[in-house]
Amino acid sequence: MSQPNGNAQAAALAALAMPYALTSPIQAPAPRSRPVRIGIIGAGSAQFSLNVVRDLCLTPALAGSLVCFMDIDPDRLAAIGRLAQRYAAEVGADLRFETTLDRETAMRDADFVLNTAAQPHDDEERQRAVWDRHGYYRGLRLPYLNLDLMLGVARDMERFCPDAWLLQSGNPVFEGCTLMTRETGVKVVGLCHGHDGYRKIARVLGLDERDIAFEAPGVNHCIWMTQFRYRGEDAYPLIDAWIEHESATSWSTPVTRFSDTQMSRAAVDMYRMLGLFPIGDTPRFGGSQWVSSWWYHPDLATKQRWYGELGGFDSEIGWDHYLDQMNRNLDRIQRAGADRHGKLTDEFSPQHSHEQIVPIMDALANDHQGIFQVNVPNRGALPGIADDVVVEVPALIGRDEIKPIRTTPLPRRLMNRALIPKVLEMELNLEIFLTGDPQAWFHQVLLDHRTRTPEQAIDAMRAVLDLPFNARLRERFGNLDDLMAFAGRDEGGPVER
Repeated sequence: MSQPNGNAQAAALAALAMPYALTSPIQAPAPRSRPVRIGIIGAGSAQFSLNVVRDLCLTPALAGSLVCFMDIDPDRLAAIGRLAQRYAAEVGADLRFETTLDRETAMRDADFVLNTAAQPHDDEERQRAVWDRHGYYRGLRLPYLNLDLMLGVARDMERFCPDAWLLQSGNPVFEGCTLMTRETGVKVVGLCHGHDGYRKIARVLGLDERDIAFEAPGVNHCIWMTQFRYRGEDAYPLIDAWIEHESATSWSTPVTRFSDTQMSRAAVDMYRMLGLFPIGDTPRFGGSQWVSSWWYHPDLATKQRWYGELGGFDSEIGWDHYLDQMNRNLDRIQRAGADRHGKLTDEFSPQHSHEQIVPIMDALANDHQGIFQVNVPNRGALPGIADDVVVEVPALIGRDEIKPIRTTPLPRRLMNRALIPKVLEMELNLEIFLTGDPQAWFHQVLLDHRTRTPEQAIDAMRAVLDLPFNARLRERFGNLDDLMAFAGRDEGGPVER
């Protein structure tokens, strides 16, 4: 990873004048192509894997590449392998595919490892229900298992493909990428499509997104639009005019998509308080769950006020819609795969997705340079944030190199009220993960606005650890009996330093 430099800054400014088109080349592509070896961890996520396959099929510079799918579910793994073979054959793409249940096999000698694996949704829902029963509406985030998986993948890469790039798309990208870049020597880049929220703003305002220039730095799920131009002119006044004249009508219209939060009341409220418009997933969270946005989420009625009748992505209604959509997508893919007589390209048209994954691999492998929104160690790109914290910023990507671009500084009030609390939340999550200290976890739960007593927090923590799939957590955190002394309810015992 390179330090931000003047050439990268100049390239970025040129891109902004073009305007700023993520995933678009900033120069005519060199006549270079090289097949690569790609390992996909968590390939049973069929929609993700199929999008990657489709984009690879439409990228001639990566012809001849080999994709090794890895998953722990043999049925899903076999299905995605068959689908990939059929899709490539239909479009005439020169690609090879393998499947494996073994992570080492997928990684060995890879040029790129894509990690989309995560804790099963069913386990997350059971854990959320336990928090709910103890007074923590919609749960409390504990990303321990996903962080353990991410760090395990990165450490395996040090052994089996130390020169490969790790493209991390599974959440939590912020904590996970910061952890992996601090604890290993692997080249890590985190990816999220939340920055595409600017497209939603363009559609609402009736603007051609091809004529938009924007910049939205921050950390993953907490990015803020520092620049917004339309055909060279500042377009923030267009947002202000929409808020004044059209927002009330828009908010009175029924919300049809659970994820439709970009122009919500909550997003506008954050803009008014902090001075910049939140982008992508940011309106869901606003920053730290402790100090930046809890007042949007105390109950369903409040969520519906701020996000519409579905209550936003994270309400019980919105989340059910999300899970239902995932299941429908999986059913659609499985039906298409089972139909031996139909054409997959009729169901999944051969068009590039908006995902950055394949264009970034092409840029790194073949020097087809471009500006991309990525999550990488800061190293001066975002003023006010430590260098070893992974930030989400634009970067110039070319042959085996990612150069983060220095961005517009965020306002002090936004840094103090949203971004720095988000960074502190991340640091506490990593402390909990790395130390296994039950006191650190207890302190995190005590900070939550829903905690009324230390006893409530301890009872909830015990119930979470008692879940069958949390055996590793029970072993890691051990006995919680001493926590009451930490909370000051037991005056005996020595002070630990």
